[in-house]
Amino acid sequence: MKKTLNPAWNLGLLMMAGHASAAGFALVEQSASGMGNAFAGAAAVAEDASTIYFNPAGMVYLPDSQLVLASHLLRTSGHFNNQGSTPGANKPINGNGGDLGDIALLPNFYYAQSVTPNIRLGLGVSAPFGLKTEYDANWLGRFQAIKSDLKTININPSIAFKVNDRLSLGAGVSAMYIATTLTRAVNFYPAGEGVVRVKGEDWGFGFNLGAMWQITPDTRFGMAYRSKIMQKLDGTAKFTRPPLVPAALAPDGDITANTTLPENFSLSAFSKINQQWDVMGDVTWTHWSRFKELRILKDNGTLFDVTPENWKNTLRYSLGSNYHFNEKLKLRTGVAFDQEAINSQYRTARIPGNDRTWLALGAQYKINDSTIIDIAYSHLFIRDASINDNQTAKFNGRVKGVYNGDANILSAQYTYNF
Repeated sequence: MKKTLNPAWNLGLLMMAGHASAAGFALVEQSASGMGNAFAGAAAVAEDASTIYFNPAGMVYLPDSQLVLASHLLRTSGHFNNQGSTPGANKPINGNGGDLGDIALLPNFYYAQSVTPNIRLGLGVSAPFGLKTEYDANWLGRFQAIKSDLKTININPSIAFKVNDRLSLGAGVSAMYIATTLTRAVNFYPAGEGVVRVKGEDWGFGFNLGAMWQITPDTRFGMAYRSKIMQKLDGTAKFTRPPLVPAALAPDGDITANTTLPENFSLSAFSKINQQWDVMGDVTWTHWSRFKELRILKDNGTLFDVTPENWKNTLRYSLGSNYHFNEKLKLRTGVAFDQEAINSQYRTARIPGNDRTWLALGAQYKINDSTIIDIAYSHLFIRDASINDNQTAKFNGRVKGVYNGDANILSAQYTYNF
C-alpha cells in the first residue's frame, strides 16, 4: 500500500479538513491576522492570542484576557498531465484523474489569560498538518492512489513569563491526534480489479519553546521551536475483491505504521517604522528529512508495504508590512516562498507537491476596545511538478507526467478582549 500518512478525522465542530498548503503536508494557516502578512514575522508580532502557536513568549504583550476564533476556507486545485505513463497489466490508459483538489474548512481557537503582571497562561487548538487529494476512481494512476486524506488536531496549553522589559520566555506542550484514510485500486490480474482501504490513528505528544527580545521600543526579535512528535498509527486494511479472488489472497487485517511529524525552528523580526507602517520578516526551518520511508506492518510484524520517501529539509521565507490607515483600520500585505520537501525522483501521486510562492492581503478593523475583526486572502502559486512513479508492484504500471495547480485561501478572525 502507498502512503498511510494521510488521515481522515472529525471531532464535532472542529472538523479539520485540508490540503497541504505548506511544505510536505504542513498547514501554516494558524490565524487570519497572520494570513494577511503571509505569516511574516509570526514568531515576533505577538499581535493576538494566536502567538500561542507561533511563539508562546508573545503572550506577555497581550491584554489581561483574550479570545481568538479564526477560520480558513481553502480551495486547492491540481491536474495531472500524462506524458508517457504506462498501464497496469492488461489495463488501458484511462483518464488523467480530474481535479485532485478540494474545498476545506480549517478552524483555530486560542485563549490567553493573565495570572500575574509577569505570567500568562494560554490554550490553543489548531491543525498543524493536513492533506487531501482525490482522483477519479478509474484514472490511469488508480493503482498508485485514489484518495488520500490526512487530518490532525493539536491541543496546546502554554505559559509565558516576562523576565524583564526586554526579554520574555514561553513554553507549551502539545497533544496531537492524527488519523488516516487512504485508498487505491488493486490489480488482481487476470481476475480483475479491487480496492484497498487503509485507516489508522494515534495520539502523540511534544512541546514548543519561544523567546522574544524587545531590542528597542519599536523593534523586537522572536525565536520559536516546535518539537517533533512521534506517532504509531494503529488501524486496519480492508479489501474489496473481485468475485474470483479468494479472501486468503488479499486478507483484511490490522496494521501499524510508525512516523515522526517534524520539528521546526523560526527566527522572526517585527519593527514599527513610524505611526503608519510596520514591517516584519521570518525564516522557518523544518526537519522533513526525518521522513525517509513509510513502512506499514501487519499485526504479526511482517511487512504489508514500504514506500521510499527520502524527503529533504525545507526553509520558508516571508516578508510583510502593515499600513495603519487610521486608529481603527489596518491594512496588511505579505509574500512568502515555501520550499517543497519532496525530492522529485520520489514524488508520488499521493503528495505531488512542489515549491510555493504566497501573495497575501488582509485588513483588520477595530470595532471597539473589546472587539476586533480580521479578514485575509492568499493566493499560492505552485510550481509545476514532474512525476515518474513506479514504486508499486509491476502490475500497477507507471505514472509519468506533470502536475500543475494552485491554491486560494480566504480567512476570517474574531478577537475579543475581556
